[in-house]
Amino acid sequence: MASFGYIRTSTKDQSSQLQRDAMAGLDLKKIYADEGVSGTLASRPEWDKLIDRLEEGDEVVIWKFDRVGRKTMHVLQAVEDITAKGATFRSLTEKIDTSGPMGQAMLTIMAAFAQLERDTIVERTKAGLEAAKAQGRVGGRRSVVDAKKLATIKKLVKSGDHSRADIARMVDISPATLYRVLATL
Repeated sequence: MASFGYIRTSTKDQSSQLQRDAMAGLDLKKIYADEGVSGTLASRPEWDKLIDRLEEGDEVVIWKFDRVGRKTMHVLQAVEDITAKGATFRSLTEKIDTSGPMGQAMLTIMAAFAQLERDTIVERTKAGLEAAKAQGRVGGRRSVVDAKKLATIKKLVKSGDHSRADIARMVDISPATLYRVLATL
């Protein structure tokens, strides 16, 4: 009978320190960490190792249950995988423990709210992008090819006196950028 921690961050830029600090005082045999792995993925390398090594009576401890997954289906499947091994699941933030039926019911409700939150964020992001597009704004990095460079490129291409590599050097852009610009002409 052992307790194991699980930590996950969605991107390599995110820090797992908050999760590690929350688990610091616990008597954990090992902490498994998937760093830079999306919660929308059902399969994660360290999570899979943790599930494979679980035995009857073990416990999986997480900082917050959305670290297991963003979709209700993934969270519930993860908990089912844990309980199928005879182990239990405990979330430190939500204070949910699946060793009893009330904990399992609360987990189902909390997972549904986590998915609702994620779906709402996605919906708002799409609406914001569509509104910006309707106003003529496009997301992403500004083009390095302004109107002046575009005019120069058109003139040099039309003359036929220069190679594509030469044109790219002359207007101070990469050959790949030049080819992308030429594809839109």
